[in-house]
Amino acid sequence: MKSRLKELRARNDWSQTEFAKRAGISRQTVSLIERNEYMPSLLIAMKIARAFDEPLEDIFIFEEEELR
Repeated sequence: MKSRLKELRARNDWSQTEFAKRAGISRQTVSLIERNEYMPSLLIAMKIARAFDEPLEDIFIFEEEELR
């Protein structure tokens, strides 16, 4: 799964810490997701989507082989 978290965060000019506060998650979680070292739970993914006011599937993109 790929994440557009870093791209969207940069577009809004938010630091990892600022975004983490807006989303109600830890800065460490933001960092791990951005480095593709952590796959967030549905709850965390939904918090991220809500913070950006974007659909979940526009932030987290599944590779075709992952869906098989």
